[in-house]
Amino acid sequence: MSGLENLPPAIADFFDATNQSDRERFLAAFSSDAVLDDWGRSFRGHDGISSWNDNENMGVQSHFEVEGFTETNGVYAVTITVTGNGYNGGGTMAFALEGDRISRVDITG
Repeated sequence: MSGLENLPPAIADFFDATNQSDRERFLAAFSSDAVLDDWGRSFRGHDGISSWNDNENMGVQSHFEVEGFTETNGVYAVTITVTGNGYNGGGTMAFALEGDRISRVDITG
């Protein structure tokens, strides 16, 4: 994956674990009180994010290609291409970290 090696490990794990269908590694990338916002739908904590993963991510065999990213004030805006049995196309995901874990993901397009 292009650019994955330059991302913080938790963000790289988000993408790589998805592509490998590794649910445990995927959830381990998040802090216990993390929030994932998918176009205004919020999923909180490991239970909420696990539900999103099962229904919107690994559950539909999503595969991510990281096209690039920028970092501004600790927020990583990652440009992606998604394929699978759900959404297919381009977009951006913004990640914030708390220590070495993801504290917030915003999926906006």
